[in-house]
Amino acid sequence: MVTSRVHITPHMHWDREWYFTTEESRILLVNNMEEIMQRLENDPAYKYYVLDGQTAVLEDYFAIKPENKERVKALVQAGKLIVGPWYSQTDTMQVSGESIVRNMLYGIRDCLALGEPMKIGYLPDSFSMSSQLPMIYNGFGIDRAMFWRGCSERHGTNKTEFIWQSNDGSEVTAQVLPLGYAIGKYLPQDEKGLRDRLDKYFPVLEAPSVTKDILLPNGHDQMPIQEDIFEVMDKLREIYPDREFVMSRYEEVFERIEAMRDQLDTIKGEFNDGKYMRVHRTISSTRMDIKLIHAEVENKIVNILEPLASIAWTLGFEYHHGLIEKMWKESMKNHAHDSIGCCCSDKVHAEILNRYILADDMATNLINFYKRKIVDHMPTREGCDKLAMFNLSPYAREEVINTTITLRANAFNLFDDNGNAIEYFIQDQRIIDPGKIDRQIVHYGNYDPFIEYDIQFRQEVPAMGYTTLHIEPHTKGKTKVVVQNEYVLENEFYRINVNNNGTLTIFDKETQHTYDQALRIEDGSDDGDEYDYSPSRQEWLLYSDEFEAKTDIQHQGFQSVANIELRMAIPANLQEREERTGQNGSLDVQCQVVLKQGSRRIEVRMELDNQADDHRVRVLIPTPFVSETVVADNQFGLITRPTNDPAMAVWEQEGWKEAPVPVYQLMNFAALENNAGGMALMTNGLREFEIIARQGNQERDTFALTLLRGIGTLGKEELLLRPGRPSGIKIPTPDSQTRGKLVCEFALFGYEGDHISANIMAEARDNVTPIQCYNKIPYNAMKLNVGKQDKPLTYSLFSKGKRGAVLSVLKKAEDEQGLVLRVYNPAEAGELKDEVSFNLPVSSWQQVSMDEKPLEPAPTTDTEFGTLKPCQAKSYLVKF
Repeated sequence: MVTSRVHITPHMHWDREWYFTTEESRILLVNNMEEIMQRLENDPAYKYYVLDGQTAVLEDYFAIKPENKERVKALVQAGKLIVGPWYSQTDTMQVSGESIVRNMLYGIRDCLALGEPMKIGYLPDSFSMSSQLPMIYNGFGIDRAMFWRGCSERHGTNKTEFIWQSNDGSEVTAQVLPLGYAIGKYLPQDEKGLRDRLDKYFPVLEAPSVTKDILLPNGHDQMPIQEDIFEVMDKLREIYPDREFVMSRYEEVFERIEAMRDQLDTIKGEFNDGKYMRVHRTISSTRMDIKLIHAEVENKIVNILEPLASIAWTLGFEYHHGLIEKMWKESMKNHAHDSIGCCCSDKVHAEILNRYILADDMATNLINFYKRKIVDHMPTREGCDKLAMFNLSPYAREEVINTTITLRANAFNLFDDNGNAIEYFIQDQRIIDPGKIDRQIVHYGNYDPFIEYDIQFRQEVPAMGYTTLHIEPHTKGKTKVVVQNEYVLENEFYRINVNNNGTLTIFDKETQHTYDQALRIEDGSDDGDEYDYSPSRQEWLLYSDEFEAKTDIQHQGFQSVANIELRMAIPANLQEREERTGQNGSLDVQCQVVLKQGSRRIEVRMELDNQADDHRVRVLIPTPFVSETVVADNQFGLITRPTNDPAMAVWEQEGWKEAPVPVYQLMNFAALENNAGGMALMTNGLREFEIIARQGNQERDTFALTLLRGIGTLGKEELLLRPGRPSGIKIPTPDSQTRGKLVCEFALFGYEGDHISANIMAEARDNVTPIQCYNKIPYNAMKLNVGKQDKPLTYSLFSKGKRGAVLSVLKKAEDEQGLVLRVYNPAEAGELKDEVSFNLPVSSWQQVSMDEKPLEPAPTTDTEFGTLKPCQAKSYLVKF
């Protein structure tokens, strides 16, 4: 009787970078690929090789060996070299839904240039699994998933094969790798060596298996092909005669699982448990400087550039697919789990940061180019400059806008196309050298200076479109006069007192809720490494209200601003903290709080100057809501989690690999609420939070948002919250102390009702999608030819209400002459119906998959989304 069938699959796990650089691994890649291809080409018995599920590896290879593309293509088409479906081995907890979708979109497109992709959601080493992955996989026609980390019996099964569902009912057949992807690495030929390893492994693999088809992946990080694998398999058959050993591809394993579908458990949710393998729950705050620019680039491409480029395309301008794909791929090289986790060497982090700087520069310049192209082609108004405002939300927004205009005048009038003067406030102004504007001006001897004006005004901007104001120089405009009155921030929604200790007391006029001592800063030890936060065993917490704060309030034309400055004297390093021998380090905090007229967002900007090591800094926002759960957004939806994990009481005695600390990720917001209303914490890239008890008891009521962590080691052993070996390797990483200046931005948003009725998901998108402005003046250092100036001064492509479906992206289709619109239902329960109204004649409207392939039913001209299930995303192709 056969105990089990053991599937040996040759593969590589290819971290492009980690404690080694991409260029170091590329040299090995060129070497290893030749060995792999020769074996596949010349040995019919060596049937398969899995190339780690990512095409970035091939991109790296073809950059050096373009002449081998046809060899690779032949092996892919023969089904021997198995590629895709990803572009890079993405993390799924720290990157947005659109990032995951584009990763697979570009990965599959790369595969199709060679042959067919592997249709498995293959993430063998990503640190946790988002609950939304089954829906995303189904969007690409994938109904199988294979991964290692995050599972435990707490999710509803103790089996390694199961049906995994997203909230909307999308499902995949899942195969967990309970001992990881490398248990078949470097298999020895001798009996003792094999038994020493596999006598321990086989029971662990077989006991939870429904099918008794178990995986022995023959590969490892940067591992070359195992040349003697068939000799090893012969030896395995000899010493384990009750088991069958076969060389397989992963698809064969899934076929056997699917044949027993009726015996599989069905479970939902994210996999973020560190009971049997490490998941590094607190990695989202390592190298916060990199995490912040990562989120900035994501938001800039998805929320601003792509919809702006789509608007421009409908006006007749080119949609630059190639440029956008290049910036996406620069970013997605960083989305691999080690790279975005920032558990790498300092040298690698410098490369990661440089890629983001490049992608950000590309996105910023292409945004400016599209704004300029549109405004350049508007009709001119004699003697006037223009100020265009672009709203990339699907509904009109009336907001206080802060922007900068440039002109050669000491006075100006701002007015709309009907001649109505727009009231404005000058916040600041400065003289600019004309050479900075256009060096040709100086070249011809004109040295008259320009003046930059920082202005603010309140304006409504139409949905998914723009409007334009005129600037008339040398004419006095309608300027707003400000009186400095009460020492409070106040608008229609809040009255905010700035306390002497540098915190805020916020009174919400609608809900009658009071939030006291908000923005108190906590500084504590960090005895962890780049993978995990872990406090010292001799903790010493310090708080900002223990130090003197300087406060100031300025009332401006359309907003009030509080400035709070303080210096926290903190231990210089872990030793000084543990011994309590001094506070020779420092954390300087310059905090700006902005409350705009008509806005429910309390905008906070904190500039930190960190001059200490081995610590974690968090900002605390107490609420009146003692809650057992907290809701936050993830990819295309929401997820509710416990504020206190009950396993924290037993994790050590149960032998967890790491403590299940209730520290969670968010994308753009987290919220606490009661029956009357709530408070949402909306962030601009800060994606790690915890709900703690302000009184030190079990009544968890306070947001603790991580601002930075400082640690100096890649991997460290015997952490308080993660006992045992180091994760990764133990090398110094002084740059991960995150010394120097760091700018953190977030907003507080009080609301009536619950987070769904208050449209918090849409509001959080608006928070990271500010109104974009463009000031058109007669000078520009970069010249462009201008065609017919016939574009409208005001334009709206489409509109929908703020309630209901939330916009994820608007982009041009990859292969069709139309736009792709993706929306989702953010709610965890309850279906919704919604629609969108276009201001152009629609010739075709059809639902498409996430890889933009048409779905049933046939195209119509009724621009409705149909029924959206909980946390379901739908994509539509619209043609005009």
